[in-house]
Amino acid sequence: MSRLNSLAARCGVAAMTSVLMTACAVFLAGAQIAPDDSGAGTQLGLQQINNSGQTGTVTLFRRGDDTLVVIQLVSEPLGRLEPIHLQRGKSCDDIDSRPAFGLAPVANGSSRTLVRYPEDKLLSGNYDVVVHASDNQLAHYVSCGHLYR
Repeated sequence: MSRLNSLAARCGVAAMTSVLMTACAVFLAGAQIAPDDSGAGTQLGLQQINNSGQTGTVTLFRRGDDTLVVIQLVSEPLGRLEPIHLQRGKSCDDIDSRPAFGLAPVANGSSRTLVRYPEDKLLSGNYDVVVHASDNQLAHYVSCGHLYR
């Protein structure tokens, strides 16, 4: 009888594994990117400002009419949360101080935010990514990157 129970248990595990694999395949098929999006994103550099030593990248991924903005920052002080905004500007030397979009703060060198604005418009050459020293020092920029295509 134990051989029969063992065989039934193995068949049950195999059936469950098959069901889970099928469910994962269906889920992943539904999560596909748009046909006109390579999924690679547009990556641009972030330069240090005010001798902060903080450099990195900003990568924009099209998500329909929205844009996923991913920041990777090097040399962020340990334990610090640094606010980030998308601000209007034609370069990092010409930035409007009023934020156009708020992003999740940099924590441990990274930030990810879904912005409800199209990637093409963010890459129009009219926006900069600005990393601030802290919530109490928003006028003190530590890193910047100009968004363009």
